Amino acid sequence: MPNLRPMEIIIILLVIIVIFGAAKLPNIAQNVGKSMKVFKKEVKELREDDDDKPTDPYQATGGVKVDPQPYTPPQQPQQQPQQPQQGGNVDPNSPLS
Repeated sequence: MPNLRPMEIIIILLVIIVIFGAAKLPNIAQNVGKSMKVFKKEVKELREDDDDKPTDPYQATGGVKVDPQPYTPPQQPQQQPQQPQQGGNVDPNSPLS
């Protein structure tokens, strides 16, 4: 867009006048100006909000010293293999056991 010549800018302005009409252009320009003013105000407020936030982790926690801890996954208890329970007079070679 920075490569527009004066003739191209005049043509663009004429097309805008034809589309919107000369009577509505002042209202459109006023509304665009108001919108830009509100936008600039909101951007300024956002920047001020960012400046208010503490960047030091000590201040971000309200003055509580918090040391980062490495993550260690919980350990699963190791299960012992279960020994088959044998009853009193059971023959280990029996097909029913």
